[in-house]
Amino acid sequence: MRRLLAGLALAALTAVAGAACSDSESGSSSDAAAKPSGSGGKTTAVKVGVIPIVDVAPIYLGKEKGFYSKRGLDLTLVPAQGGAAIVPGVVSGEFQFGFSNVTSLIIAQSKKIPVKAVANGVASTGKDGADFGGITVPKDSSVKTAKDLEGKKVAVNTLKNIGDTSVKASVRKAGGDPSKVEFVELPFDQMGAALEGGRIDAAWVVEPGLTSITSKGGRVIASNYVDVAPDLTVALYFTSASYAAEHADVVEQFAAATKESLAYAQSNPDEVRRIVTTYTEIPGALIEKLTLPAWPQEPNRASIDTLAELGRGDGLFPEVPDLDELLP
Repeated sequence: MRRLLAGLALAALTAVAGAACSDSESGSSSDAAAKPSGSGGKTTAVKVGVIPIVDVAPIYLGKEKGFYSKRGLDLTLVPAQGGAAIVPGVVSGEFQFGFSNVTSLIIAQSKKIPVKAVANGVASTGKDGADFGGITVPKDSSVKTAKDLEGKKVAVNTLKNIGDTSVKASVRKAGGDPSKVEFVELPFDQMGAALEGGRIDAAWVVEPGLTSITSKGGRVIASNYVDVAPDLTVALYFTSASYAAEHADVVEQFAAATKESLAYAQSNPDEVRRIVTTYTEIPGALIEKLTLPAWPQEPNRASIDTLAELGRGDGLFPEVPDLDELLP
């Protein structure tokens, strides 16, 4: 187990500096100061591993608005490169909860790593050409469709994960051979410069990096999440199986606060755009151009089944593990 967790950890860069939100917005101070509910009046400090992308805007909003503090939870949000770094952090107890794409969690489940999803995270818009993630190329690239990625170098934030699996789905859909695509690992925030410098031919990127690239003339040639399944559940919040068993009350409050945060984000896009500026480096001028994801309160099980079968077909795990055991 230690060797496995070490391998996962080495697959990611060291976590970057944490970000925190203030309670300065109207109404948030009173929420944060309210007596914790469902916690016996006590406060529990929890660390949550997140990725500094638009996907996690709801939890930053929920922290700011007091959705967690009113349930007795004192959140510290710690950014990392991807789910492959967050999974071992949660299992080892460095984080009590984490945000990870579904494929990372299925991989962990297939390797008997004790993780348990507790709340929905983020979903695709389901709109081809108007999703919050996509495969991008430079404006003068000869690549016009995903089929043209054969023989090309494509960046993803984590190898053998949801990025390359979903890109392969786009290549297959376009009639290409995904085995001919060369994948390289790069953090999302380095992909734009790599494209401009010619070090890669294409990049799978999500917001805010997507808007950053397209604002400089880059083109989206495929919406890979949409090519996997309509309304794809992309990521979930999770904990370790042991923490879920030993702290069921904390898990229940975290899940309830996260659902409230998802609903708030879905109904308040202007608040989402504002909060994104507090934990990413995207220029304010680009905020209004961001394509926001969907934040349903419940996962789309059919889409998760499809993603699991893609992972199995791509050799990420020999058999699909028990998803009922993994999912909320």
